[in-house]
Amino acid sequence: MRAEDNRKITETGPGTPAGDWMRLYWQPAALTEELETERPVVPVRLLGEDLVLFRNDAGELGLIDRRCAHRGADLALGRLEDGGLRCYFHGWLFGTAGNCLDTPAEPEDSQLRAKVRIRSYPVVERNGIVWAYLGDGEPPELPALDCFTAPDAYTFAFKGYLDCNWLQALEVGIDPAHASYLHRFEEDDNTGDSYGKQFRGASLGTDLPMTKILREYGRPEILNARTEYGQRIVALRKLDKDGLDGSSTHVRITHQVFPHGITIPMSATIAITQWHVPIDDFSCYWYAMFTSLDAPVDRATMRAQRLDGITLPDYKPVRNRANNYLFDFHEQRTQTYTGLGKDINVHDQMAVEGQGRIYDRSRERLSRSDRAIITFRRMALKAIDTVAAGGHPDTLLMDTADVESRGPIPLDGIGPTGEWETYWAESIADLRKASPWASDLRAALATGPAGVPGSPVEPDRSQLPDAYGRD
Repeated sequence: MRAEDNRKITETGPGTPAGDWMRLYWQPAALTEELETERPVVPVRLLGEDLVLFRNDAGELGLIDRRCAHRGADLALGRLEDGGLRCYFHGWLFGTAGNCLDTPAEPEDSQLRAKVRIRSYPVVERNGIVWAYLGDGEPPELPALDCFTAPDAYTFAFKGYLDCNWLQALEVGIDPAHASYLHRFEEDDNTGDSYGKQFRGASLGTDLPMTKILREYGRPEILNARTEYGQRIVALRKLDKDGLDGSSTHVRITHQVFPHGITIPMSATIAITQWHVPIDDFSCYWYAMFTSLDAPVDRATMRAQRLDGITLPDYKPVRNRANNYLFDFHEQRTQTYTGLGKDINVHDQMAVEGQGRIYDRSRERLSRSDRAIITFRRMALKAIDTVAAGGHPDTLLMDTADVESRGPIPLDGIGPTGEWETYWAESIADLRKASPWASDLRAALATGPAGVPGSPVEPDRSQLPDAYGRD
């Protein structure tokens, strides 16, 4: 990648080309659970902007500039009262829309408050996450993806901190080959104890552990196709070892959702939609929404599993650069590929943080397994340039809230070799037909198994002299 393109795609602060592009989309700003305290005030750093999120005594949410308009005091430490946040310095009070409601140190007849306003952004709560729109003008509706349209009880949301640029965090999720190495376990756990754990269950309709498939089949065939929301990624592993005759193939279908999301299967009926949201150019949060097709989510179990590896209130990982991720050499030799325990998030964390805070992609040597990453970068660079020229990217979903669900629908299953498209279509149709909430939603099924109708499978550009030549 050209150095100038690497800067263009990784820098997301105010006024940057990628920052302007990302501000056309709703961004996760905080978990709802962060506001479930006696004082629901949360400092937020998002896309390089310092803000504060709060819920007033009427239950209304506000996301405003963190600095008081008077002399810059920190409103995250202000007084939550009288319908807004009051600055502790001189008592100025700001409402949820950033308007100044009171300037008590001024003369009683002062009109100053009517002239004062600080930056504020629209926010909306949906299924455990507070979403913010940092763009100009009227915000679009949240796109009608499964994670937004599912009933609240069928979802669970969590987040975690990564000490690196957002692009590194995203790209590990659209790299199907890495799972056979980074997430390799030398022994298979009981798949019946896999609830809430990534890569630990059995593939759809079988008792074959996912850990065994990843460990023994490290050369997947990877196909990807562009879609209206980003791209669909298919990884095929023909099962021809340990007495298997190759007549069946493991099919794993994941998705990249613009601008910085992925949708992947956690089990046969639970999908993870995860965003990799820039705090600034050097750090990010991953926000995950777990969406169940068949039954309400056991939130207590899911939350307890994840709290074990992070510290509150910042959701930073216990294993980190400072303690060498609690690396265990003996474990690496006998149990896991990384020596970092069994938490998949920790494996990904070490891999992406190990690239540095902003990786210099001009030093890369790309391979066949990077095809989805190359496609995403090409699409993103084109979208950034389109926005800079005053246009709108094709991958900007402008759905209204009441349209049918669009998925996107991931899959982890085993089907007949050479028939993955039919297997995918039939499997997801059956899963959704049985769902208490998704059975009547047809839009997600209408795009066909390989992507939007008419979309060809992307070519392998990894060995071209310029993999990022413009379309």
